[in-house]
Amino acid sequence: MHPLFLPSSSSALFSLLLLLLTLQTLTSISLSQPEAPPSLEKCGNFSISFPFHLSSSSSSSVAFRLSCANSSTLFLHINNQTYRVIEFFTDGLLVDFPSSPCRQFNDLRSFPFSTNQFFSISFENVISLYDCEDSSLCKAGCETNDLFGCDGRDEDETSGGDIGCCYPLSDHSAWRPGDDFSVFGKYGCRGFSSWVVPRGANRGKRGVKLEWAIPRNSSEAVCNPEARTVNATAIQGSVRCVCRDGFAGDGFVHGTGCLRSCYRDGNEVYGNKCDVKKHNGKKLTVLAGVLAPLFILGSLLALFCLLKRPVTTTHEAQHFDHSPTTTTTSVSFRKGYNKTRLFTYRELEEATKGFQDSHKLTQGKTGTIYSANLKNGTRVIVHKVLCENKIEFLEISSQIDHLSAVLHRNLARIIGFCMDIGYNPLVVYEYPVNGSLEDRLRLGLDWCKRVNIVAEVSGLLALLQYENYPPILHNNIGSGYIFLDEDFQAKVTGFGLQRKQRTDSSMYDVAVLLLEIVTGSKQREETVTQALQRIRSGKLEEIVDPSLYFHEQPVDYREQIGLVADIATRCVLFGGDGKFGMVDAARELLQIAEINGGSGFDKKGDGIEETFSNSSLLQMISMSPDSIYLPKT
Repeated sequence: MHPLFLPSSSSALFSLLLLLLTLQTLTSISLSQPEAPPSLEKCGNFSISFPFHLSSSSSSSVAFRLSCANSSTLFLHINNQTYRVIEFFTDGLLVDFPSSPCRQFNDLRSFPFSTNQFFSISFENVISLYDCEDSSLCKAGCETNDLFGCDGRDEDETSGGDIGCCYPLSDHSAWRPGDDFSVFGKYGCRGFSSWVVPRGANRGKRGVKLEWAIPRNSSEAVCNPEARTVNATAIQGSVRCVCRDGFAGDGFVHGTGCLRSCYRDGNEVYGNKCDVKKHNGKKLTVLAGVLAPLFILGSLLALFCLLKRPVTTTHEAQHFDHSPTTTTTSVSFRKGYNKTRLFTYRELEEATKGFQDSHKLTQGKTGTIYSANLKNGTRVIVHKVLCENKIEFLEISSQIDHLSAVLHRNLARIIGFCMDIGYNPLVVYEYPVNGSLEDRLRLGLDWCKRVNIVAEVSGLLALLQYENYPPILHNNIGSGYIFLDEDFQAKVTGFGLQRKQRTDSSMYDVAVLLLEIVTGSKQREETVTQALQRIRSGKLEEIVDPSLYFHEQPVDYREQIGLVADIATRCVLFGGDGKFGMVDAARELLQIAEINGGSGFDKKGDGIEETFSNSSLLQMISMSPDSIYLPKT
């Protein structure tokens, strides 16, 4: 009989066989996915990535061809001029003056350069001008940057406290894209020095930063499908490619493209290694390939037996016992019900290799977080909680039980704990696959995801503080305690479980977290003060994370960055006296997150109503600040 006219039972067998064979083929194909980026060309300590190259056979433009002298010194060639490369950036490169040796001030024509469709002088350069007749171009505050002379000392010391007339090219009043440095001659200036001061920093690196980009070709794709296109700042009509979150590479179609990327034990890994959840993905793939034929035979036999079974009538089905469907809302409390496991100290000591530093993920006021692997292969987070006395030990025991009864999508699930006498209490959390927020910020994270994460975290903290008795405060919230799942949803760990906690401390910690997502770097007390001073003086762009490309962001996103910085400021100024609390911060951050198209809230249909199921806190979130009554904690 022709296969197209098989009886229904045989047809079902044939379809099942075809499906299983297809799955086996797809499983085998997944083994071929690369697990590391291609190796890069080298010149001394430089790693050269696309579009730059040394080889004449490269697919990249000749404009990006470099030369390597003595296997250590790298040179860029533009319009018959040669520039020594000092450092690469994601959007440009720092080069030295063609003339040597290093001088405190160079002639205005000592850096001959003409902007083209590939290179331009970057806005991030800060210029010190010498002996200018017209001082109107000198900008106050510019000299607060640390600018170093040829001998490596601060230029203020080298020049006796006078660095001349300081002018940042980002000001645009005297210099515009396409100009070279001779334009300052019309102000009567005789010489200049140059430093690059990256966005978010105040320490200059001597040299001239050149921005690079690739001309946009309307007939051919420039960027990999997994990359986003970034318009150049100073080169009109040219672009760069940046791999989206979860991918690594140069992002270009003709380069290495974008490879799946994630963090494991503090190291960046690629490809199939990112599929690992609780087991080794490669082992499972190989095992699936071996067992697939056996599974096919077993499935055929099971289907044959199924076809021989009598059919249950509708009347008979009505007598079956149907259990009610259980749905989980965004938050609930399972009082008196706990599935957490009780570990021994020895078990968790072995899982962390004796709490080795190599397993340490972060450390703070609430204790130390470690990565661990249980005997069954499950990867977990172990929090060694700080505990000073027996009273705190009993408090922590009670709080662990209370916290483990809370179900919330942004609270990392507590798997178990250890309360062995004589040791620090240990809390075991699930390990979300995308690692910590701290790690992801180092790799680069787009603005929408950043604001979505802090909105989720603030919402959770507000709920635990105001809808729970006794209140649960984190006491040390920070990027190292916030982990991210496969959808980049926040999963908070590392709670300080002692009851003697202060809400003003929590608000300061939230301010530090918000500044970290704005600046992209960890904040110390002195850097927090400096950041707040720049925010209040209208110099926000100076502290924004360079990987966010602040000036290239849409106007809406630039405004949102300013709003988040303002929330951080109010957390510090008014968090201590209760005028601005966790509910206020959560409300404003959630509103910003909901505005963003493509944010986690929009994709999942989760908003303020989903974040706060209880009407009391939802009303507080929705009310104006003046009408909110905050319960005493």
